[in-house]
Amino acid sequence: MNHRQDKIVAVVPAAGIGSRMGVEIPKQYLEINETPILGLTLSILLTHPKIDKVIVALHPQDTRFHSLPEASHPKLQTVIGGGERADSVLACLKNIDDEAWALVHDAARPCLTHSDIDKLLASREQFPQGAILASPVRDTMKRGKCDGTIEKTVCRDQLWHALTPQLFLGVELRDNLSAALIENATVTDEASAMEWAGISPGLVSGNVQNIKITHPDDLRLAKLFLAH
Repeated sequence: MNHRQDKIVAVVPAAGIGSRMGVEIPKQYLEINETPILGLTLSILLTHPKIDKVIVALHPQDTRFHSLPEASHPKLQTVIGGGERADSVLACLKNIDDEAWALVHDAARPCLTHSDIDKLLASREQFPQGAILASPVRDTMKRGKCDGTIEKTVCRDQLWHALTPQLFLGVELRDNLSAALIENATVTDEASAMEWAGISPGLVSGNVQNIKITHPDDLRLAKLFLAH
């Protein structure tokens, strides 16, 4: 399969408020070395030579985005996001061509590397149905009970941590995500919408430093990773 002429559109859902960080400012606008997280994330995507366009879904009352230097980049487009991540992704997908590939990436993952993007794009030869970056589970996994005790140890051999970006043909992701939402299916990421439709996305081993900033400790860890 020849993908050299395919259009790659990065999709960034950034309409959330990041309540788990325990701060008033949305987490994507917290700063690492005086640069907002969203700016760092967008810079990675905008400077990748194979990404043709970046679409960002914003909260309708976002007043911070246009102060970012990246906001005026010619490859960037904004749309109004929805109440949930899936709604924001869908809003972006409605603005891409049917033949384009959608590379969906979390706004709060600023430690993504160009090499991991390259690996994911190259994986289409092996996984034409689409694939995600992921990391194999290394720790011993326990299933807990409601009382806070251990129910059992879970075999980790085939367990992976799902990361982003997640890469799918835009029209297929749009149709499956839309159908899954109509059926009230649980959609926690793009791969889960494809799984709901009976598709098995590929797993591409990615850098474990590609963390999502969700809690205050994550912010400190991301600062450490980006310093090296």
